[in-house]
This record gives sequence, structure tokens and C-alpha cells, in this order.
Amino acid sequence: MLTLANVSKHYDGHAPRQVLRGVNLELRAGECVAIMGESGVGKSTLLNLAAGLDRPDAGQIVFDGHDLATLDDDAATLQRRHKMGFVFQAFHVLPNLSAAQNIALPLLLNGMRAKDAAVRVSFALLSVGLGGRENAMPREMSGGELQRVAIARALVHQPRLVLADEPTGNLDHGTAMRILALLRELAQKNGTAVLLATHSAAVAAAADRVLRLTPEGLEPGAPPPEAAGAA
Repeated sequence: MLTLANVSKHYDGHAPRQVLRGVNLELRAGECVAIMGESGVGKSTLLNLAAGLDRPDAGQIVFDGHDLATLDDDAATLQRRHKMGFVFQAFHVLPNLSAAQNIALPLLLNGMRAKDAAVRVSFALLSVGLGGRENAMPREMSGGELQRVAIARALVHQPRLVLADEPTGNLDHGTAMRILALLRELAQKNGTAVLLATHSAAVAAAADRVLRLTPEGLEPGAPPPEAAGAA
């Protein structure tokens, strides 16, 4: 489903910095993998590369049989639109659209009729605990509610790959566990691959595998036991 082979990335600037070095990852359909690591080690960069939002300096990234480096901007956009769902750490919920309108965007962009999209959106709202909030505007919603809108938007079109950057960071423990169960259900039912970056041991413990990102690359890891009760 998703393969990263010897991927490296650095950023130029006043203080050039190597963010990723020789990262290797194999993510299978239906699998949920959690990436843990210290702040600033490159977890968000890794997700951006996997989504084709950024390009590596070295190495190869293959998603669903396509080498992302060979796709032009339009082709990469279509790949993301049809086959990927992304939960951004900063939500990126559009401020002038209601909760339902934000969630419907992937469906409408993929050509679904508005009537059919409305049914799918209603189910998505219920799934993340936002039933009855379809007309709420982002300015009227809490951080946790905005996070759930972002999650529903990432899942509503049943993508092949979900990339989630701290998907439960603004949620209470109970809601976080509910969202994780939803991600696992999607993975198992539709063969969706889920790659998530998290600091939470409880979130990582719900994944099939835990990998730890270090300056030397990705290595097998486990969530720290002292945080196992927190999300």
C-alpha cells in the first residue's frame, strides 16, 4: 500500500537541518501503524512526504503502486483527493463553511451528488459524536469539536490511506478511544491503511504496530508504560 525506501529530508535556512535520514517503512492495506518520537524529530514531515505534499531529498515513496516522485502536481492532487484522508494537527477546517459543508468537501470534489453526500455526511457526524451539529460554524465550535470535524472529513470518502497527525490531541480520553475505534473499524472493514503520528501511549497501544522515529530513522518501538492511561 505505502512504501518508503531510504527516505531523507532536510530543510535549508539560517540553520540547515537534517530532519529525516534513511527512513524505511512498509504499510500494508488494513494495517494501523503509530509513529512516536520526540517533538521536532520529523513525524509531521514524514506524513507530509507520504501524502505527496512535500518531496524527499533522497529515497523513494510508493503509494498504491505509484512512485509519488513521478507524478506531476495535478496527478498528485487527484491521488490525495480520491485515495487519501489527512487529519492535520492544525485542523485546517474552512472557517466560512459549516461542519457539514467542511465534511462534504471530499465527496463533492470527487463528484458525488449533493443528496448522496448529505447522507454520508450525516453518518460521519454521528460517528464522531457531532450529531445535530451539522450547521455549526467553526467559530462556534471548541477545539475538540473542530478536531472531530477534521477527522470526519478525512474519513468520509473511505480513502485507501489515512494519515493522521496527533488526531486525538484535543480530545478527552473517552472521545479519543471512540475515534481510534472508528479508525480501526475503517481499516478492517475497507482495507484502509492508517499511519498516525502521536505522543500518546494510549493511542499508540491501539495500533497494530508502533514505530519510533529517531534522527537515525524508524525503528520498532513501544508506547511508554507510564502514559498508558492518557490520550
